[in-house]
Amino acid sequence: MSAEDFVSALDAENHVLLSRLAPDDTLKPEVQGELNVVNLLKVALKNEVEATEIAARWLCATDDVDVKMAFARQAGDEAKHYRMIRDRLRALGVPTAAYANPLGKGYGPLFNYLDSLKTTVERVAAGQFTREAIAVVKNRQFIEFCERAGDRETAALYRDVIEPDERYHQQLGRELLLRLATTADAQAAARQAARRTLQLADELQRAALTTAGIHHAPGC
Repeated sequence: MSAEDFVSALDAENHVLLSRLAPDDTLKPEVQGELNVVNLLKVALKNEVEATEIAARWLCATDDVDVKMAFARQAGDEAKHYRMIRDRLRALGVPTAAYANPLGKGYGPLFNYLDSLKTTVERVAAGQFTREAIAVVKNRQFIEFCERAGDRETAALYRDVIEPDERYHQQLGRELLLRLATTADAQAAARQAARRTLQLADELQRAALTTAGIHHAPGC
């Protein structure tokens, strides 16, 4: 299969699985109890720290300059997102101690899986091409949640800055895959990494919904 056909097919497969991350029963939430913008932004902070760190680790692990620069761009953007979300929490009056250490309970299962990947094609397929596609879907849900909650400022932050960045990262992943996924072995590795990333994201979302009633959390 050509790289072009493979990337198109993988994109189509991802979109089918991504539909699981937007179940009908969570599209129209009631803002009550602990499910609120502030607590979801705290979840987002951890996601942004992990996204920054994995991109930084990967850029140091490759000699491919184009890949290195793509991961560097992503690491910078994710760090920017972290700062903007932190500042938004401050504007909402949240005490600094409430979000001072997003990694206090350790890294999540998705980060640990991504950190275990050894090849560049797997990292691009899982991290930029797939994880960023997940982030776009979940950020879109979060924007809707914020608008229903009357928080236009947070909705604008995600709509105008964070989601466009995530879309750009995913496009970088697509461009890199077109160059990297040129053999049957590379394509098989990329497909497996993408599928496992989506599987973990689905499992984590279902667990968050079941144990804590959390849905619409942004990022991934």
